[in-house]
Amino acid sequence: MANTKQAAKRARQAEKHRVGNKWQVSRMNTHIKRVIAVIEEKKKPEAQTEYKQAASAIDRMVNKGLVHKNKAARLKSRLNKRLAALA
Repeated sequence: MANTKQAAKRARQAEKHRVGNKWQVSRMNTHIKRVIAVIEEKKKPEAQTEYKQAASAIDRMVNKGLVHKNKAARLKSRLNKRLAALA
């Protein structure tokens, strides 16, 4: 529990940021799941467009500091590997 007014305010701000970050990361994960779903349906053109959107979403999370750059690179690499296997 916060002991000072400043600590209480920081706790309130942290909660707001946590909620905002959660939906953004969730949206990124949704993009990733969409790519995987389209790849499993073996629809290459759609998979490529979904991959571009997912890569963009992943990069946005890195720029905001919500996902580590190495994790982002790993996610994009794995998606790209699946996409390449479709050919």
